[in-house]
Amino acid sequence: MRDDGTLDDQHGLDSSPDRSDDTPSTVQSTASMEPCTSRGFLRTRFEALMNPLAARPGRTKMAVATGAVCCLGLVGGFTQIGGRPAGDTPSPAASAEVAQRADVDAASRGLTRESTAPATPSASPSASPSASVKPKPKPKAKPKPRRIVPVAGLDQTQMNNAKKIVQAGREMGVPRRGLVIAVATAMQESTLLNYASGVLPESQDYPHQAIGWDHDSVGLFQQRPSSGWGTVEELMDPEYATKAFLSVLVQIPGWQDLPLSVAAQAVQVSAFPDAYAQHEWRATAVVNEILG
Repeated sequence: MRDDGTLDDQHGLDSSPDRSDDTPSTVQSTASMEPCTSRGFLRTRFEALMNPLAARPGRTKMAVATGAVCCLGLVGGFTQIGGRPAGDTPSPAASAEVAQRADVDAASRGLTRESTAPATPSASPSASPSASVKPKPKPKAKPKPRRIVPVAGLDQTQMNNAKKIVQAGREMGVPRRGLVIAVATAMQESTLLNYASGVLPESQDYPHQAIGWDHDSVGLFQQRPSSGWGTVEELMDPEYATKAFLSVLVQIPGWQDLPLSVAAQAVQVSAFPDAYAQHEWRATAVVNEILG
């Protein structure tokens, strides 16, 4: 309405020439009064379509422009809601709350959790436990020493002395035939007992099993110190006495092919040279038992 009380007729002939079609219309006012949402823009567009007579190019342009500005404002609002201005610093209470939540979250992540993923073997053969760790071979049990039992009518003491004769001969590398000759000779000379001599009291200071009176003869082979076989102490040692006997035996030419009594007599020079032969079979049984 004008100041003179007449209504403005926008379509009349007496309309003021200074009014243009771009002046906001009722539709524009209505659109601008709506909340700045996409719903207001759609409503404006719907009213314009339903009232084609009222719609003019200028008004349509203005409605479109107003809707576009409204939508841009909506996007800007979302942008402001999602972000914080550069100079906006959170309050101490908000910072404390954020720090507390971060501590709780970090603590929950630090808890130890059992893995439920199935264990998958490595593709590399070297990473396989069976390939990298080889089982240690079980140590072989040490063989128990075979118990040598007395044979050929001997007792345990006699069998032990026969074993010492065989061991000494083995250390020298003497063949089995020489061991049989040595055992048979000791059977004849001392019945396989380590004799001391009543004539040589010194011999009784060493381990012995019997005492004899055949001059100064001592030990398993009744060897005499006065004949150069060795000292009393040496001849009372079964190992030394055996090696002294065998050292002379192996020097006799063809001793392995000689009868036992002949070979033994060549070493001992006894008054009874044929007495050694009777012990051959027993000596053979004893050596076989010891050597297995």
